Amino acid sequence: MATVYQLPLRLLLVSGQDKLSYLHGQVTQDMNLVQDNNFLWTGHCSPKGKLWAALRVLRLDDAFCLLGSQPEAEAACRELSKYGVFAKVDINLSEHQCFGVLADSFDEVCHTFNLQFDTDNNACSFNGGKALKIDASSLILILENTTSLPTEYTVELDSTTFEVRDILAGEPQLGEHGIDEFVPQMVNLQALNGISFKKGCYTGQETVARMRYLGKNKRAMFIVQGQSESSIEVQDLEMQLDEGNWRRAGKVIRQTYDAATKTYYALAVLPNDLENSAVLRPKDNLSVSLNIKALPYSIEDN
Repeated sequence: MATVYQLPLRLLLVSGQDKLSYLHGQVTQDMNLVQDNNFLWTGHCSPKGKLWAALRVLRLDDAFCLLGSQPEAEAACRELSKYGVFAKVDINLSEHQCFGVLADSFDEVCHTFNLQFDTDNNACSFNGGKALKIDASSLILILENTTSLPTEYTVELDSTTFEVRDILAGEPQLGEHGIDEFVPQMVNLQALNGISFKKGCYTGQETVARMRYLGKNKRAMFIVQGQSESSIEVQDLEMQLDEGNWRRAGKVIRQTYDAATKTYYALAVLPNDLENSAVLRPKDNLSVSLNIKALPYSIEDN
């Protein structure tokens, strides 16, 4: 049986005659690669190359859909709308619902929702929404606000378990404190095939290209975790130099706390030459020790 979680995600819809050409000039992904039967990662940057959002991009009905956290969707909507007045596009935040599904039997979930994934593709449409295949045991369902889940599924309002999955998969997401701070490579978008280095110009492209070709990037996103007796909210991390000496190491961009196991999980932007054996802690917090967990992918530029 599958477990379904209400996800705190928001959709931004870009439609209209110029939607493809407009988005192609605004985001890091080659938008020509986004088809009805796939989703891809992308970044939406400021002119200085700093991320407004790290997003999944897909087709939804007759629109492109950008899927991310509430702060990311709002920032992307605001910034895309500034220049959208010069193109034939409509840019709107959607009221679609987002659910995460963790399944013992992926085939069972596909049968229930009448989902038909092609062998090499990771998205499909169904009556009332869109399904994204995240891995062999999990997916994201995007449903119209008027569409209900089948009655056999009880929705868990606490999405911690799905958030842990996302973090351990190294999937970036920016909260309010991470927006407009990092270039795409600092949150590993190149490792998720979220940056096209062949597509030509887009907003922030000069900075992104310089990071790749001139070796200017000195930071990357890492998984960190540790035990804590209670939930903690962390912004800055410190790294241990030697006994009793610590210095600032980086910033947390995504985090959650599993009360059942008393485990804190986070994604943090840190120096990209940091050893996995490094010992970290929340700034000025002596009671919690955090360790780096290996990423499930290489962070080298593709």
